Amino acid sequence: MSADIHPPVLTDVIANPLLHSMHDFFDKYGVTHADVNNVLNTWVVMIILVVASLWVKGKLETIPRGSQNFWEVVVSTLDDIVTQTMGEHGQAYFPLIASLALFILSCNLIGIIPWFQSSTNNLNTTLALALVAFITTHYVGIKAHGSHYYKHFLGPVPWLVWLMLPIELIGHLSRILSLSFRLFGNIMGEDLAIVILTLLVPYLVPLPMMFLQVFTSFIQTLVFIMLTMMYIVGSLEEAH
Repeated sequence: MSADIHPPVLTDVIANPLLHSMHDFFDKYGVTHADVNNVLNTWVVMIILVVASLWVKGKLETIPRGSQNFWEVVVSTLDDIVTQTMGEHGQAYFPLIASLALFILSCNLIGIIPWFQSSTNNLNTTLALALVAFITTHYVGIKAHGSHYYKHFLGPVPWLVWLMLPIELIGHLSRILSLSFRLFGNIMGEDLAIVILTLLVPYLVPLPMMFLQVFTSFIQTLVFIMLTMMYIVGSLEEAH
């Protein structure tokens, strides 16, 4: 297996022995050091979110204080975004949208912490997230409209079905690429810029880029969940 050139990360403590002990298996399926580190960083994010949610749940009080105040603001903000975007349909999909938002934002931001990498700078992660949004969209549409959901792909004019059907199919499939590559490209670009600037001018120059990464992490999370909500709302609408 060829060696991957990458900045040292905390998960190397697990990844290096794992790659060494299962070299033949990973080499057979083309699994690289970056892939193993990405999975481990993703698990770190999931563990942090699960532990944080259980910790807050165990300390809920009638009069919020401390961390409960913070999480109530987070949940309230997400609830407002979902309600304003999806209207009366929003509450049914709030758990999905909130989970996507918290997971994506955490994956984006963890790369700022020394010795960690952003999980969303790996196309496997962003593609999986895009597939969740894509499958949910069409599941919701089929559940709401049954066999009539196919009319969404035929267009408003019957005699143009031969033209509209392939266009609609390509348009829907392209959503997977749009969601995955947009998130992947932005986070990967920022991570590379920070690494390069750190190597050239340590300590001083990378700081503005880190602040920019925080801003972009929030923006990319918002873009992803907004598009997901719009796709779901579109699938719930009656076909032409």
